[in-house]
Amino acid sequence: MVVLAATCLASVLIGNETIALGDVLATWRRPDGSDAQRIVAFLRVPRTLVGLLAGAALGLAGALMQGLTRNPLAGPEVLAVNAGAALAVVAAIAGLGLTTLGGYIWFAFLGAAVAGALVYFLAAAGHGGPTPVKLALAGAALTATLAGLTTAVTLLDVSTFTVYRFWSVGALTSAEMSSIGVAALFVAAGAALAIGSTRTLNGLALGEDVARSLGQRIIAGKLVAVAAAVLLAGSAVALAGPIAFVGLTVPHMARAFGGTDYRWILPWSAVLAPIVLLAADILGRLLARPQELQVGIVTAVIGAPVFIALVRGRRLARL
Repeated sequence: MVVLAATCLASVLIGNETIALGDVLATWRRPDGSDAQRIVAFLRVPRTLVGLLAGAALGLAGALMQGLTRNPLAGPEVLAVNAGAALAVVAAIAGLGLTTLGGYIWFAFLGAAVAGALVYFLAAAGHGGPTPVKLALAGAALTATLAGLTTAVTLLDVSTFTVYRFWSVGALTSAEMSSIGVAALFVAAGAALAIGSTRTLNGLALGEDVARSLGQRIIAGKLVAVAAAVLLAGSAVALAGPIAFVGLTVPHMARAFGGTDYRWILPWSAVLAPIVLLAADILGRLLARPQELQVGIVTAVIGAPVFIALVRGRRLARL
């Protein structure tokens, strides 16, 4: 938690214009409308809050999806949540002319929820129910379909593509405080459901037959985990766009601290993911001064080698 607090403070202080700690404190004690205080209150603090919420949501969602599918390569995209949110945002921009996060955040939530539910019901159809393999296959198929539709819409409408491309990169700079407050409620609800699904995830790690022999209600438990993953991943995508690798790599880091028990993996993921996301955002500010690299670009560049190192070092430890 000390590292998380230090990262949050660094996120507020560091940028194109370095802010002194005294100016940050004065923002709340003696606001005088100075440039430094406006930067802190209207830019840096909301940006840091988005990093905290989106990071925690991505970390929890990634851990849930890896436990749910028993697939160490699973991330928020495995249930087509990112693709569903992206298509809904594109539809809102093209059909309704919405151009701000406050306008299309609800469409992102709706698209994420519908995509996640559709993947689950597709996987549940037929013999055997929603097995890990069927969930992964249904998610991959639906992701490809939704991505194709999204591309078609953006290619047909240049103005839609112009708005969409900034959101699709992944950034912490677009959300307003009102949107952050709404997203925080969804993240809190998803986190509560995630904590409630730890027994199911621990049982699934032993195999479904063993979990049933222990008296667990597998289908109900999976529904809770899927609902939590959709809420969390949808919140992160709505706030910051589709950010890659955070939800994929952080649960592996969490296992280094918490072992294989999801009662520890989930809290560690919720703490480590905001640290990773905010650190990547700070790095993006420093590397391209006086411009900025958006956090989605930074995580994409550094995420792949970090994940390869984790794979080689831990050899995809059993979930």
